[in-house]
Amino acid sequence: MPMLTPKVVLVEDNTTIRETLVPALQELAGARVVAMADGAQEALATLRQVPWDVLVLDMFLREGTGLEVLAQLPGELAGRKVYVLTNYATADLREACVRLGADAVFDKSTELDEFFAAFLA
Repeated sequence: MPMLTPKVVLVEDNTTIRETLVPALQELAGARVVAMADGAQEALATLRQVPWDVLVLDMFLREGTGLEVLAQLPGELAGRKVYVLTNYATADLREACVRLGADAVFDKSTELDEFFAAFLA
């Protein structure tokens, strides 16, 4: 059963993608984006300060990577969802992200339908 109005933290360094994803998450997934970050350290600080249900995480950030973010959150993911949305969704990267606690990894250029389907599941 999907959660009611999930609180989302969006970690993405591309302004255009952020400006596209925020309304899409609100309209298509019924989510509320409660915070955004564009670098690994800013993301970690935000995730530790803001109540959240879902993390949407890009892999290559302005500073650092999504893998660095995931590696610092092992005890903080229980009961929450983490979706990696990247242009570099290789098999090795998918495996590494899932091993670090991501629920799923999606290619943002070809798997947005799958991303939203997982978000709504």
